[in-house]
Amino acid sequence: MHLCESGEGILERLDSGEVVIGDGSFLLTLEKRGYVKAGLWTPEAVIEHPNAVRQLHTEFLRAGANVMQTFTFSASEDNMESKYFEHAEEAVWAVEVLKEWGKPVAATMCIGPEGDLHGLAPGECAVRLAKAGASIVGVNCRFGPRSSLKTMRLVKEGLRAAGLKAHLMVQALGFHTPDCGKGGFVDLPEYPFGLEPRVATRWDIQKYAREAYNLGVRYIGGCCGFEPYHIRAIAEELAPERGFLPPASEKHGSWGSGLDMHTKPWIRARARREYWENLLPASGRPFCPSLSKPDV
Repeated sequence: MHLCESGEGILERLDSGEVVIGDGSFLLTLEKRGYVKAGLWTPEAVIEHPNAVRQLHTEFLRAGANVMQTFTFSASEDNMESKYFEHAEEAVWAVEVLKEWGKPVAATMCIGPEGDLHGLAPGECAVRLAKAGASIVGVNCRFGPRSSLKTMRLVKEGLRAAGLKAHLMVQALGFHTPDCGKGGFVDLPEYPFGLEPRVATRWDIQKYAREAYNLGVRYIGGCCGFEPYHIRAIAEELAPERGFLPPASEKHGSWGSGLDMHTKPWIRARARREYWENLLPASGRPFCPSLSKPDV
């Protein structure tokens, strides 16, 4: 939104230290809304239900996203056979090809703290991407906010140790995944239809945004499970740095402040940051484990 109004490109914005907020979940969100079929997760909704895709883009825009990514995941036959960029080597090839077009390249990998599927550490993955010409490097999908930030610390350390500079980008899942292995949330027994108990709260995402910012990440967004209200949480947490709130905040009081108008006094007492920041939400499922064992 503001990226277009100023006429500046993404690198100019990042070079100046500004925060760029990405969008969030498309496949899982549109599947829940009845426009995508789980399995190959092909994006035929772009053709069959373009208004549904447009509506989701609009919601992310109102929530504060600066960048709208095209809904093209799994749109090619080779991608259907192997979900790309779990291997640094393939990501490097992609960067090299994209650099031929003379445009800025942002390269993110679907990896966690253990690195890529060949065992290459996150820091080394980042170094190879930066050397290939990527101006923005980081991680997306497969892992939740905490795991993704842990990986980003390793990415930052790797770049620093190699004497390389690149802008940092993170787009975590909207789910908590402390029990994931190297393959991420797709190996959990709850994937893809039983993940709802793992959904991050808006307050979790505000913490994620602040920690990412403090780490030096300036492109912050989400991936699967990251709903528009999660993007709004990023925009609200970083409003002091950005200098404005998104349109969607017109109907949302900061840290629950709108509850001060509630008729019940115990609910009015929740209209404060300390309450929500320190809340340990229950799942309401007394016979369910807090963690799962990945299938792989």
